[in-house]
Amino acid sequence: MTATIEPEVGKSRRRKEDERLITGRTRWTDNIALPGLLHMAVLRSPFAHAKIVSIDTSAAKSAPGVIAVFTGADLDPDGAIGMPCAWPITPDMKAPRRPVLAAGTVNFAGEGVAVVVARSSAEAHDALEEIDVEYDELPVILDMEAAIADGAPLVHEDLGTNTSAVWKFDSAEAGTGGNVEDAIGSAEVVLKRRFRQQRLVPAFMEPRACVVDPTGTQLTMWSATQVPHILRVMSALTLGIPEHKLRVIAPDVGGGFGGKIGVLPEEMMSLIVAQKLGKPVKWNETRSETMLAAHHGRDQIQDITITATRDGQVTGLKVELLANLGAYNGLVGPGVPILGAFMFNAIYKIPAYHFACTNVYTTTTLTDAYRGAGRPEATFAIERIMDELAVELGMDPMELREKNWIKHEEFPFTTVCGLTYDSGNYEAATEKAKQLFDYDGLRAEQARRRESGDKVQLGIGISTFTEMCGLAPSRVLGSLDYGAGGWEYASIRMLPTGKVEVTTGASAHGQGHETAWSQIVADQLGVAFEDVEILHGDTQSSHKGMDTYGSRSLVVGGIAVIKAAEKVVAKAKPIAAHLLECAEDDLEFAGGKFTVKGTDTSTGIGDIALAVFAAHNLPDGIEPSLDSDATFDPENFSFPHGTHLCATEVDTETGRIKVRSYVCVDDVGVAVNPLIVEGQVHGGLAQGIAQALFEGTEHDDSGTLTTGTFADYLLPSAADLPSFTTDRTETPSTSNPLGAKGVGEAGTIASTPAVVNAVVDAVRQFGVNDIEMPLTPMRVWHAIQHGTTDAGGPGRSEAGGGLGSIDASGGAQ
Repeated sequence: MTATIEPEVGKSRRRKEDERLITGRTRWTDNIALPGLLHMAVLRSPFAHAKIVSIDTSAAKSAPGVIAVFTGADLDPDGAIGMPCAWPITPDMKAPRRPVLAAGTVNFAGEGVAVVVARSSAEAHDALEEIDVEYDELPVILDMEAAIADGAPLVHEDLGTNTSAVWKFDSAEAGTGGNVEDAIGSAEVVLKRRFRQQRLVPAFMEPRACVVDPTGTQLTMWSATQVPHILRVMSALTLGIPEHKLRVIAPDVGGGFGGKIGVLPEEMMSLIVAQKLGKPVKWNETRSETMLAAHHGRDQIQDITITATRDGQVTGLKVELLANLGAYNGLVGPGVPILGAFMFNAIYKIPAYHFACTNVYTTTTLTDAYRGAGRPEATFAIERIMDELAVELGMDPMELREKNWIKHEEFPFTTVCGLTYDSGNYEAATEKAKQLFDYDGLRAEQARRRESGDKVQLGIGISTFTEMCGLAPSRVLGSLDYGAGGWEYASIRMLPTGKVEVTTGASAHGQGHETAWSQIVADQLGVAFEDVEILHGDTQSSHKGMDTYGSRSLVVGGIAVIKAAEKVVAKAKPIAAHLLECAEDDLEFAGGKFTVKGTDTSTGIGDIALAVFAAHNLPDGIEPSLDSDATFDPENFSFPHGTHLCATEVDTETGRIKVRSYVCVDDVGVAVNPLIVEGQVHGGLAQGIAQALFEGTEHDDSGTLTTGTFADYLLPSAADLPSFTTDRTETPSTSNPLGAKGVGEAGTIASTPAVVNAVVDAVRQFGVNDIEMPLTPMRVWHAIQHGTTDAGGPGRSEAGGGLGSIDASGGAQ
């Protein structure tokens, strides 16, 4: 057997899964075709808030190809089924029951009210038009501040309020810092700003889908999900299905970005309907349904107060959030702002901190995790207000950051939130970014343009960030009332021919797990990269796991793989000693071989696997198996960081924006596959820049989503974005043996404030200190003309950019 010569970890290998994905030689959920398969289509409410007076399904039932039509009363006659929420953030959190299908009242435009089952998808969708629903409209509640005002109409009458919960953290009470009110009272400078995080659509490539086969004694569900293990557990709890009688498979999944982390009403419908009819059923979402009824992300109002001395030392930070949950609680939606609570202090040594978040119900689609989940919102707020504070103090914004950030020699550093950052070097990442960006040269050019009155002004934006990755220690999650742990599982099977099968509880949806895990195992066991097969996404072959979200796959799931590999080596050692007729202590393992120290006598791990298979010559009392598994529960989060710099040119006569230069230097610890890291950063940058310049949902006064297609919701392509200059520094994490920190969300978290800071910097001389995202040409032009825009200002009804928003040279117009 040939051992791997060079280490695999650190090698830029092309992803082994890409060939089947790119050529279409794979299986998505909607490709599943079973004998007798029936198709479901969901009738959705056109109203944001209304009582259902009556539903007449008689015509639909007699439509061509229709097998059955169900209403909420049919699927859940006792009104006992409610969609799960795994994160009740406070003991007194008010949580409405979300039915599988609306019964009595619809609470957002797009909520399902009936389902048609037919022999084809086309027939099912045609029959939806035959269902007659009479509605009695109710007041819509769209604005968060209006929703919590006295006398406001209620989304859920039985709750008696539109406030779900109020969650607070105070450093003085927690004993991790000082009192914010004292800091405000004694501060030389007190600066307040309000920032708006608009609502976004995850817009994954593959729409949601599920297929349920009730044949035999076990239910099998295929779902385009990020969380097959969580989906299995939650489905069993929600519907009372014995967990061992339910198998969930996530085949290849076309993206998620948090948008496929939920447990869906449509998945529950499919399970119920398949059992009722005794036939396999499929539901495949249309793109319009994705925009309308899949969960949305972000949607916060952030009131930020920062205090400082006149020479730029930050003394306190106060954060007050309103977070829009939509009409219901998502699976982890209530806790998303809480993840951000620990990141508003970012990389800075802030002595006093207070955070309060009010979660609010409105008659809109629910919100839940979207790439970064709380951390992009926090990073945006702190990086924006650091720029505003620099202006107030007359300092260069980079100088202000350097004055307040944690120095590399101060790690490990316990923050004002009580988290311990284990490693980092903000100085090194920033210095490299400034050199690549030519920071001083661009500042000089900016000054020349301002002095000359150039109609195209140059702006420079900074984002120096960190994030908490590897969602993560189970005890910490338990202290936050999260409904599950943060551990991950893996197993390794040594086959008789020396090949290796690895099962992992981390369920990939585009991250490259099969490649990275193969590299890790190749190094750990000394086998060839090509000899490793990764199995995932099937609760039968990978029977337990906590799945994929929160940049946890590598730093938790990858470590579980390492732990399992260590057990394989430990099991093989006494067998190797027996075969080589030496003591175990005389053996060393490297490059896939056990070698007697000081000799060239050795045996390979593959040879041992074959000997174990034969079991002809094993030590007494040794079982004939090298197979091993491991569950890893990290002791801490990991904390990647980086410096992102953006230069924008803004045409002051038209509001046209061009992203001229974008440089980022990220520190993600040890990179298992730099090529995958580069891809993750590029994808993250695209989504973060898209929030700044292009994307945003809008509703009209009746609560109707007016950005329900890609004609109205501007999703940029690669042609709409600039070229990126990316690089890395490396300070290994100390919380895991790989030294990895996570990279999946870094680009999204850091890029949005960098771009907005750059645009505001370009037009600040016109009295502008903020522009609401997305920064459309109209909003930028209006800000130049009138000083600024706010959450209710002109341009609010624009659909994510509108006509003329694309610059062919790679920026926003």
